[in-house]
Amino acid sequence: MSEVTPAVSDGAAVPALSYSHGASAQPLLGETIGDNLRRTAVTYPASEALVDVPTGRRWTYSQLDSDTDTLAVGLLALGIDKGDRVGIWAPNCPEWVVLQYASAKIGAILVNIKSGIKLLVRAENFKTSDYRAMIDEVRGSLPALERVIYLGTPDWDGLLGAGATANREALAARSAALAFDDPINIQYTSGTTGFPKGATLSHHNILNNGYFVGEGCGYTASDRVCVPVPFYHCFGMVMGNLGSTTHGACIVIPAPGFDPAATLAAVQAEKCTSLYGVPTMFIAELALADFASYDLSSLRTGIMAGSPCPVEVMKRVLTEMHMTEVTICYGMTETSPVSTQTTADDDMDRRVSTVGRVHPHLEVKVVDPETGVVLPRGSHGELCTRGYSVMLGYWNEPERTTEAIDAARWMHTGDLAVMDDAGYLNIVGRSKDMVIRGGENIYPREVEEFLYTHPSIEDVQVVGVPDVKYGEELCAWVKLRPGSELTADQVREFCTGKIAHYKIPRYVRVTDSFPMTVTGKVQKFKMRETSVAELGLESASETQTA
Repeated sequence: MSEVTPAVSDGAAVPALSYSHGASAQPLLGETIGDNLRRTAVTYPASEALVDVPTGRRWTYSQLDSDTDTLAVGLLALGIDKGDRVGIWAPNCPEWVVLQYASAKIGAILVNIKSGIKLLVRAENFKTSDYRAMIDEVRGSLPALERVIYLGTPDWDGLLGAGATANREALAARSAALAFDDPINIQYTSGTTGFPKGATLSHHNILNNGYFVGEGCGYTASDRVCVPVPFYHCFGMVMGNLGSTTHGACIVIPAPGFDPAATLAAVQAEKCTSLYGVPTMFIAELALADFASYDLSSLRTGIMAGSPCPVEVMKRVLTEMHMTEVTICYGMTETSPVSTQTTADDDMDRRVSTVGRVHPHLEVKVVDPETGVVLPRGSHGELCTRGYSVMLGYWNEPERTTEAIDAARWMHTGDLAVMDDAGYLNIVGRSKDMVIRGGENIYPREVEEFLYTHPSIEDVQVVGVPDVKYGEELCAWVKLRPGSELTADQVREFCTGKIAHYKIPRYVRVTDSFPMTVTGKVQKFKMRETSVAELGLESASETQTA
């Protein structure tokens, strides 16, 4: 990969602008996900493709290709057509992976629950959640849903049985009718409104992104990739699964959900060469009392992403976890997801304090958010990206798509960045209100809308404040109705069990007013500054990240 350099005119260099493209001699993959898996299986039939540590189950590439064919035929027998949405609601498990590739082989669109799903595949329960009871409660709101199949039940076995006995000519015919630009996955994400939008991704989007992420990690068929991040995020299903299968590497599932001890035990037992995680995962692993007892010497590389990466944590991962070639990736769901990545060849300072340079076959630029003009290097502005990775659009929401992707097909990330003279990027903030807590995206309006339902709350504004462990925590500024009283503990108690635990504000500030502009707009940056000072979080705000 190379990068553009400033032009020279009349003997003087033209000032370099914050634009870079990933020129690459390595071509894009022009095929569907199903065809790519078949090609890998032909090349590495006996190599391990998938290992589920909790159950001890293992698949070679030949077996994984065959099992995904069987499930694909079973889905055809159920009447699943090209473009139908198939929902998946389950923790990390082999069946998740098999369904991911089987649905791709028949052109069905894998979805996390929504978007008019015709079939829902789900676990019966996980931890304290009773999925069967949950779906029974909401099924009336899913009019397109024709069937629910629970993993590990006779229904699931029957689906596989139908695929094993049915004629496979239909699968060949369906596969031949697919194009790599067809939509194949809908990933739900929230934008500036805080309401979910379905980022629609194609074979071409996610297959190539997974492939080039794997290239960035130097993957070969001898690599074994430990994936403790959830498959329902692009981090798991694209960077993890597709990053592995495009190279003949092995996917290792350490546990259904993240468990630091189980993750390190899986690395040791399976001799993993690569480990993924958001910063809080690596922090939890390093904090284990018996951390030093795990043999992590097989590790070579891995990815830290999903949240700003503390420099000191990166240094410990490099030295204490033996991940000398670990990389940082930056991106967003709408870009499949990765746009930039560090490399093992980068010097130490850039590897621990930037998000790297533009990915192959992509373009990035830093622009003035108001004018859209590309800024000189070293200037802070909004990061935009363009290329094969940009989503097809938000599912059935053309207006929101137009808001995010301009006429020239640039995806406006809403993140503020600065590009140095060598093309390395540093993320310095977010123009949107999104808060990232331990890798989980939180949109303040979602929390605000919920808190508005409290009878004592008249108005509320939520901001992110720095936190050493999670990167950011939520702070709610609450304005009470006249005559009302409310404590911080009561606010948190009101939230418990009703919204996700990571969306419950850690800090609550009761106030009479909010800082406003002369035009009546709330100044959240001033709220953040005040909160940092009042809570004594100055040292946390100084934690250096990429």
